[in-house]
Amino acid sequence: MKNLNLLSKTTTTALAMTMVFAIGCGNKGSSSSSASPFSPAALGPAIMPASDARNLEGKGPYMVNLAASGLTASDMGSAGAYVILAKAGVSNVTGSAITGDIGVSPAAASYITGFSLVADSTNVYSTSIAVIGKIFAADYAVPTPSNLTTAVGSMETAYTDAAGRSNPDFSELNVGDLGGLNLEPGLYKWSGSVSIPSNVTISGSSKDVWIFQISGDLLMASGVSITLAGGALAKNIFWQVAGQVDILTSAHFEGIILGKTAVNLQTSASMNGRIYSQTEVSLDDNAITQPAL
Repeated sequence: MKNLNLLSKTTTTALAMTMVFAIGCGNKGSSSSSASPFSPAALGPAIMPASDARNLEGKGPYMVNLAASGLTASDMGSAGAYVILAKAGVSNVTGSAITGDIGVSPAAASYITGFSLVADSTNVYSTSIAVIGKIFAADYAVPTPSNLTTAVGSMETAYTDAAGRSNPDFSELNVGDLGGLNLEPGLYKWSGSVSIPSNVTISGSSKDVWIFQISGDLLMASGVSITLAGGALAKNIFWQVAGQVDILTSAHFEGIILGKTAVNLQTSASMNGRIYSQTEVSLDDNAITQPAL
């Protein structure tokens, strides 16, 4: 375990491993220690080139190679076809500007509220003035139901893989209070809840990876921001949260949420990342943009 000297470094050392989460590929990756990383070949389908990932028509997320070193951006697969994927529903109080596709399963389209859905003539998907993308639900026409079933199953596998990572670089850091910290790449673990009461910086290169294992809730205070520095990319930052996620009013969040329960964004909170919830997602006039490939 590393000692933390406020994690402020002008340069950071890339993680000496490659981690793969099967988000939407339908394969089950077994947990491994940091000394025995996943082999991409063992997970089956080849990683999808970024050039092929921009218009997936709701076919579900594909395998994403979370490499800390040795890969360029063009070699990395998409984190998923969905910017928001939930099992029980997605609600929107008012407004919101969502860039990317939304999927809900096994819940039906009636559990997607506040978007004024307009069904496509094929009934494969719907659209909304609040979404730059498409909206899919389990009761839409084929092939949407099977695509969503695969995507949700893989979302659950990805959560399990993230939660099962062992030998953390940082354990119980600052008793779960991340306010004011500068976080370098690595595997972080907390046995309880984590709070972000003041601004946080995540620093590293475009090839570095952060995995935050949180056994409790994640709470981000109003008006607080996560800032990326040194080339760090939101698509390489994973927040695995066993409890509830609450991002309060006007806060700005970066990264991919792998949530076991509800994810709630309060009024005017924004996010550069993706939300994968095994229950429901609640929005209120939020700007959410999926990370660049």
